[in-house]
Amino acid sequence: DVQLQASGGGLVQAGGSLRLSCAASGFTFNDYAMGWFRQAPGKEREGVSCINNSDGNIYYADSLEGRFTISTDNRKNTVFLQMNSLKPEDTAVYYCAARDVYYGFGSNWWLYDYDYWGQGTEVTVSS
Repeated sequence: DVQLQASGGGLVQAGGSLRLSCAASGFTFNDYAMGWFRQAPGKEREGVSCINNSDGNIYYADSLEGRFTISTDNRKNTVFLQMNSLKPEDTAVYYCAARDVYYGFGSNWWLYDYDYWGQGTEVTVSS
Protein backbone atom coordinates (compact mmCIF):
# COMPACT_ATOMS: atom_id res chain seq x y z
CA ASP A 1 0.00 0.00 0.00
CA VAL A 2 1.11 3.53 -0.74
CA GLN A 3 1.63 5.74 2.27
CA LEU A 4 2.72 9.33 2.70
CA GLN A 5 3.14 10.10 6.36
CA ALA A 6 3.65 13.78 7.08
CA SER A 7 4.89 15.02 10.42
CA GLY A 8 6.66 17.91 12.07
CA GLY A 9 3.93 20.50 12.28
CA GLY A 10 3.17 22.44 15.40
CA LEU A 11 2.83 25.84 17.01
CA VAL A 12 5.68 28.28 16.58
CA GLN A 13 6.17 31.98 17.09
CA ALA A 14 6.72 34.29 14.16
CA GLY A 15 10.34 34.23 13.12
CA GLY A 16 10.77 30.64 14.23
CA SER A 17 11.48 27.48 12.28
CA LEU A 18 9.94 24.10 11.70
CA ARG A 19 11.03 21.07 9.72
CA LEU A 20 8.36 18.99 8.11
CA SER A 21 8.96 15.40 7.08
CA CYS A 22 7.07 13.12 4.75
CA ALA A 23 7.93 9.45 4.77
CA ALA A 24 6.91 7.65 1.60
CA SER A 25 6.37 3.96 1.01
CA GLY A 26 4.74 1.70 -1.53
CA PHE A 27 6.16 3.25 -4.71
CA THR A 28 9.52 3.88 -6.36
CA PHE A 29 10.56 7.11 -4.71
CA ASN A 30 13.14 8.07 -7.34
CA ASP A 31 10.52 7.96 -10.11
CA TYR A 32 8.36 10.57 -8.47
CA ALA A 33 8.20 14.27 -7.89
CA MET A 34 7.49 15.08 -4.27
CA GLY A 35 5.57 18.23 -3.54
CA TRP A 36 4.54 20.20 -0.53
CA PHE A 37 1.23 22.02 -0.62
CA ARG A 38 -0.64 23.96 2.01
CA GLN A 39 -4.16 25.07 2.68
CA ALA A 40 -4.93 27.89 5.04
CA PRO A 41 -8.36 28.26 6.62
CA GLY A 42 -10.82 29.65 4.10
CA LYS A 43 -8.31 29.58 1.28
CA GLU A 44 -7.55 27.35 -1.65
CA ARG A 45 -4.72 24.89 -1.56
CA GLU A 46 -1.47 26.27 -2.93
CA GLY A 47 1.83 24.79 -3.95
CA VAL A 48 4.77 25.48 -1.66
CA SER A 49 7.68 23.53 -3.10
CA CYS A 50 8.51 20.47 -5.13
CA ILE A 51 11.49 18.28 -5.90
CA ASN A 52 11.66 16.03 -8.93
CA ASN A 53 13.57 13.00 -7.72
CA SER A 54 14.21 11.79 -11.26
CA ASP A 55 16.22 14.82 -12.35
CA GLY A 56 16.85 16.75 -9.14
CA ASN A 57 15.00 19.88 -10.18
CA ILE A 58 13.64 21.91 -7.30
CA TYR A 59 10.84 24.43 -7.40
CA TYR A 60 9.49 26.96 -4.94
CA ALA A 61 6.50 29.22 -4.83
CA ASP A 62 7.59 32.78 -5.53
CA SER A 63 5.86 34.02 -2.40
CA LEU A 64 8.24 32.17 -0.08
CA GLU A 65 11.06 34.68 -0.57
CA GLY A 66 13.71 32.03 0.01
CA ARG A 67 12.58 31.10 3.50
CA PHE A 68 11.84 27.43 2.81
CA THR A 69 14.12 24.63 1.64
CA ILE A 70 13.06 21.27 0.29
CA SER A 71 15.31 18.22 0.45
CA THR A 72 15.16 14.46 0.38
CA ASP A 73 16.80 11.47 1.99
CA ASN A 74 16.50 8.91 -0.78
CA ARG A 75 17.76 6.13 1.45
CA LYS A 76 14.78 6.68 3.73
CA ASN A 77 12.32 7.72 1.00
CA THR A 78 11.63 10.89 2.91
CA VAL A 79 11.14 14.47 1.78
CA PHE A 80 11.69 17.40 4.11
CA LEU A 81 10.59 20.99 4.16
CA GLN A 82 12.74 23.27 6.28
CA MET A 83 10.76 26.39 7.06
CA ASN A 84 12.57 29.40 8.47
CA SER A 85 11.52 32.93 9.35
CA LEU A 86 7.95 31.76 9.66
CA LYS A 87 5.16 34.28 9.40
CA PRO A 88 1.57 34.14 10.63
CA GLU A 89 0.47 33.88 6.98
CA ASP A 90 2.31 30.54 6.78
CA THR A 91 -0.32 29.08 9.08
CA ALA A 92 -1.94 26.20 7.22
CA VAL A 93 -2.26 22.47 6.95
CA TYR A 94 0.72 21.24 4.97
CA TYR A 95 0.37 18.23 2.71
CA CYS A 96 2.95 16.19 0.89
CA ALA A 97 2.11 14.67 -2.45
CA ALA A 98 3.73 12.43 -5.03
CA ARG A 99 3.47 12.34 -8.81
CA ASP A 100 4.94 9.77 -11.17
CA VAL A 101 6.98 11.93 -13.56
CA TYR A 102 6.86 9.27 -16.28
CA TYR A 103 3.53 10.77 -17.30
CA GLY A 104 4.98 14.25 -17.56
CA PHE A 105 6.19 16.97 -15.26
CA GLY A 106 7.45 20.51 -15.56
CA SER A 107 8.07 23.91 -14.09
CA ASN A 108 4.35 24.52 -13.55
CA TRP A 109 4.58 21.79 -10.98
CA TRP A 110 1.69 22.99 -8.84
CA LEU A 111 -0.78 22.47 -11.68
CA TYR A 112 -0.19 18.77 -12.20
CA ASP A 113 -2.40 16.07 -10.79
CA TYR A 114 -0.60 14.24 -8.03
CA ASP A 115 -1.06 10.50 -7.60
CA TYR A 116 -0.82 10.28 -3.84
CA TRP A 117 -1.44 12.62 -0.94
CA GLY A 118 -0.49 12.51 2.70
CA GLN A 119 -2.81 13.26 5.56
CA GLY A 120 -1.45 16.73 6.31
CA THR A 121 0.33 18.25 9.25
CA GLU A 122 -0.84 21.48 10.84
CA VAL A 123 1.43 24.48 11.18
CA THR A 124 0.37 27.43 13.29
CA VAL A 125 2.50 30.55 13.46
CA SER A 126 1.61 33.00 16.20
CA SER A 127 2.34 36.71 15.96
